[in-house]
Amino acid sequence: MTKDMMIKGLSEFIASKGVDTMDLKTYKSFGNDVPVKDYLLKRYFGSWNRVLSVVKKRYPISVAPVEVKVEKPAPKPKAKKEVKDVKK
Repeated sequence: MTKDMMIKGLSEFIASKGVDTMDLKTYKSFGNDVPVKDYLLKRYFGSWNRVLSVVKKRYPISVAPVEVKVEKPAPKPKAKKEVKDVKK
């Protein structure tokens, strides 16, 4: 597997997760689901930050922003004031 193939696979993997970048701890947490093991990437590129910079340069990751819809709670009805007749 060439360096270019590794970077392309990593770029597609990160994009499939819907994020722009991923730290090493998160990448390792996916276990065997990753396309390239982290130690191979670090061996060829030196550090995780360098791996990410090469990904951004060669295969930029473009993730569409996800719109989060927040429903507003229904307004509570106002309590009616009780008017007491004070005339006697």
